[in-house]
Amino acid sequence: MPRPIAQDHDDKRAAILRAAARLFADEGYGRASMSKVARVCGISKANIYHYYPSKEALLFDMLDTHLRYLRDRIGNLSFPSSDPNAKVLHMITEVLLAYQGANAEHEVLLNATKALPPEQQKILRQHQSDLIGYGQAILTAITPPSVVADRDKMRAFTMSVFGMLNWHYKWCRDADAQTRQAHAQVIAQLVIGGAPSLS
Repeated sequence: MPRPIAQDHDDKRAAILRAAARLFADEGYGRASMSKVARVCGISKANIYHYYPSKEALLFDMLDTHLRYLRDRIGNLSFPSSDPNAKVLHMITEVLLAYQGANAEHEVLLNATKALPPEQQKILRQHQSDLIGYGQAILTAITPPSVVADRDKMRAFTMSVFGMLNWHYKWCRDADAQTRQAHAQVIAQLVIGGAPSLS
C-alpha cells in the first residue's frame, strides 16, 4: 500500500529545496551528496528519498520551482500606471524583489543546469525564455521602432537589462527590499534614459 502524503508534505518539500540550494551553492552540485542534503535538512537519508528519488530529481525540482515562480510573478504583473516608463520601473523592481532570498537558487541555476538531461534543460530554458519575453514586451514600449523591428538588437537590449538584474546578487547579496527598490530606480533610469539612443 502506498505511503500516504503527509499534510505538511509541501512545506517539508520547500524546506528541502531551500536547504539543498544552499548546499549546492556552497559546495557545488557535484560534491554534494544526498546524505549531505539529508543532514543539512535534519532528516534521515531514507526520508529524503521519500521526497526525491535522486539528486538529479531534486535539482530539477529546485530550478523548475524557482524559474516558474519568477516567470509567473513577472508574467502576471498588474501595473499601477499605463505609463510605459512606470511599467519598466515596476517590472525591474519586481524582478529584484523576486530574487530576494534566492541567491543560492540563482547560483545553482548558473552552475548546475548542465548536470540535468537535455529534455529537462529544455524545460528550464523555456521558463527563462518566457520570462525574458514578458520583459521584452514591456521594454518595447520605450524602445525606438527601428530597434523593435531589429530582432537581434531588441534581444541584445533586453538581455542587457536582465544581465544587470541577474547579476545584482553578486554585488549586493544581502540587499533588503528597500535597497532593492532603490537599486531598481537606478537601473530603470539607465534603461529608460538609454533606450532612445539605441536608434
